[in-house]
Amino acid sequence: MGKPEFTFRYKVRNWPEYNRALVRRGQLTLWFDEGAVAAWRDTTRSNEPGRPKVYANAAIECALILKSVFHLSVRATQGFLASVVTLMRLELPVPDYSTMSRRQAALAISLPPASRSGARHVVVDSTGLKVYGAGEWHAGKYRHTGRRVWRKLHLGVDETTREILAAEVTESRVHDSRRLPASLSQIPGAIAQAQVSGDRGYDTRAAYEAVLACGAVATIVPRRNARMSEGTDPPPWRVARDATLRTIAVQSRYGWRRSSGCTRQSLAENAMFRFKAVFSGKLWARALDNQRVEAAIKCAVLNQMTALGMPRTVRVL
Repeated sequence: MGKPEFTFRYKVRNWPEYNRALVRRGQLTLWFDEGAVAAWRDTTRSNEPGRPKVYANAAIECALILKSVFHLSVRATQGFLASVVTLMRLELPVPDYSTMSRRQAALAISLPPASRSGARHVVVDSTGLKVYGAGEWHAGKYRHTGRRVWRKLHLGVDETTREILAAEVTESRVHDSRRLPASLSQIPGAIAQAQVSGDRGYDTRAAYEAVLACGAVATIVPRRNARMSEGTDPPPWRVARDATLRTIAVQSRYGWRRSSGCTRQSLAENAMFRFKAVFSGKLWARALDNQRVEAAIKCAVLNQMTALGMPRTVRVL
């Protein structure tokens, strides 16, 4: 006899508010305040040889944000920004597409400040982003053997606000748990007394030690073949993992997931779905440093869209 299938139904309780938020996402509102105009040109003195920079980092970042939001190529971005500057009758130079690509890797993009402070429940996960090559369906059907390059996007999402608190792009072979310390270090403010939830990919010593080092509680799904530690004096990370295994032995795996709040880890997958639905699952940059900046800009834009409004759902069946 197979396992029973459970189908849950959910209802959006704030549909009028969420509907207005979706409409506001498409509103086109562009302006240049006096501070942006003054900071558009690079006025810093450099001791490096060669021609001095014309554009400040803010100008390059502005162009790349427009590129991501409107799904433009770098050449089309140059034309779009030039038309905006002309229509607004501003005397500002517009960076060309080669300058955007060359300067992109050196940008330091920071996610917008979190809308709430205090203890958080951070859910972490990763997903693949294609750089170039045939897709999974095409490769499986036609036995495509050409070169296919993927990158891995690691996200840390606030369970309450749905904001992306940490984002990092690595090569596809990098294990999820190895990048968890770097992801947690991006979260603004202390996360002591917080909770970090992850799937079985984070059931490693490195992940537990990274969470415990921050003073947070680790609710990581253990592997199916997980066993209690042996010995009289296990390390702290094994003590935390053993406590999870004891709870599972008493409450069952599903009971532990509900009581610990680990089921909210699915919100990280939801954030990845929103990322790919808005920006697609492809990175246009070819160099790894440029890809990291591209993903950070898209996450920052997605946070702005999230701040406009999110659906509030409740289970009705």
